[in-house]
Amino acid sequence: MKTMLQYIFFLVLASTLSVFAQWDDPSWSKAERNGDLAQDAFMHCRDFVRGWLSHADPQTGLIPRNLNGDDFWNAKDAAADNYPFMVLTSSLLDQSLFHGTMRDMLATETLLTCRVGPLPDDYAFATQSFRRDHIDMPAIIFGASEYVKDGLMPLTEWLGASPWQQRMLGLVDGILANASVETPVGVLPATDHEVGGEMMQILCRMYWMTGKEQYRTIALRYGDYFLFHASPIKVEKLSLDDHGCEVIGGLSEVYLLASFTDSERYRKYKKPMYEILDTVLKHGRNENGLFYMRIDPQSGKVYKDELTDNWGYDYNAFLTVAQVDRYEPYREAVEFALQNVHKHTGYPWERDGSDGYADSIESGLNLLNRIPVQSAFEWVEHEIAHMLAKQGKDGVIEGWHGDGNYARTAIMFALWKTQGCRIQPWRADVSLGAIEKEGDLWISIRSKWPWKGKIVFDRPRHKEVFNMPVDYPRLNQFPEWFVVDQEQKYKVSTSINPSEKSTLTGGQLQSGFELELPGKTERGMEGKSEARMIIRPL
Repeated sequence: MKTMLQYIFFLVLASTLSVFAQWDDPSWSKAERNGDLAQDAFMHCRDFVRGWLSHADPQTGLIPRNLNGDDFWNAKDAAADNYPFMVLTSSLLDQSLFHGTMRDMLATETLLTCRVGPLPDDYAFATQSFRRDHIDMPAIIFGASEYVKDGLMPLTEWLGASPWQQRMLGLVDGILANASVETPVGVLPATDHEVGGEMMQILCRMYWMTGKEQYRTIALRYGDYFLFHASPIKVEKLSLDDHGCEVIGGLSEVYLLASFTDSERYRKYKKPMYEILDTVLKHGRNENGLFYMRIDPQSGKVYKDELTDNWGYDYNAFLTVAQVDRYEPYREAVEFALQNVHKHTGYPWERDGSDGYADSIESGLNLLNRIPVQSAFEWVEHEIAHMLAKQGKDGVIEGWHGDGNYARTAIMFALWKTQGCRIQPWRADVSLGAIEKEGDLWISIRSKWPWKGKIVFDRPRHKEVFNMPVDYPRLNQFPEWFVVDQEQKYKVSTSINPSEKSTLTGGQLQSGFELELPGKTERGMEGKSEARMIIRPL
């Protein structure tokens, strides 16, 4: 009997020691470091919003296109590249600003700038009227497509249903209602590579989100046009950079759409789609797998021996097609670039501009979410530090609309370091960092002062917001790291009560896990309060 009791005692002791040992695991130091990095990035974003709001037009509250004397608001720049990431930053860090000033700006923009139905035009602050005295329909459609693709779609993917989503759908319908370009396959809103590429991305995602057949019809019409009548590789100059690479990504999304909804088209699309991608691989890469800015796809001539910061955006298309067809050579091409991108550490993207770094870093992170390469992750950390250092003391980065892209990428970096988790309310003295370890999520949260709030967990946004059948690589998305499904159950352990464990559904974790940190003082000096959590899928 004594031996049995001793055995049980040692079992309980071993179990207890094991429970406490996990809270002293060296891996926590990485989670804590991730929290510091995420918090630093968030604070840069907070200062960016404050800096730009100080330059808002005092009468309308709208931000100008640039701070170099551009005394007007416009859709393709101010609305597409800057404002949405002020909204996103506020949604994460300042709820009062999000529900107040940011919504007011949307309401004002919608009230003042709509010129053709819901479609906006440039608005001059000096005259409080439209900047142009005539309607330039191609420019208006271009501005609306930029606003949707670069700004409102990524914002909607994160926020879900919101006034910004409604603005987005209104713009899409307005673009289609004003389509007037005759083509061999029917009327389209535009046929240049930039707007055409954007519209393919927009229409595919809007179809998944709403099920509206018109969106699918026009998306496939675009696929017919670019694959059968105006192939991107049948031109003298193909841009793999901004303002051109959208067509490759757009075609990959139409290709995926056809694979799920139109098997006959999918079969016909395959040959021309592969011809495009194979040509780009053959002529567009340097020795490390990164893409040049412009090429002649027919002769193979490289027009500019300069790398595009959009290299990963281009590779989204290859990885999407590889995912659809399980075609390993395209996946291997992406992995090769990720294995070599560290060789370009310190490369002066777009003449060392912050927007160039933002696009290149985002290029890498979206791919690394699917194909993890340690050297490339380290490259991201190096490049983000260089990018963040470009911000001025007033919060403004370079004083043009590309500053919003700085915030977009800083947020993307921070969400990688938190694995998609966030705290509500956010505070500058409260940091959260996370790592995934053997399928579990390890979270470290630290505060300088007492804090009470909740940790909100990320969700499979591609499914719950956009109703997509798969999470395929695409431009202007925020990668999903550790996501919780609504119906799945998770075991939650905390260092605050190490012997207690609770079982919660993913839906409960998405709503937020409530937590209180007491803060502490040591000998009259301020100290830090810390909690550790382990989330284990069951």
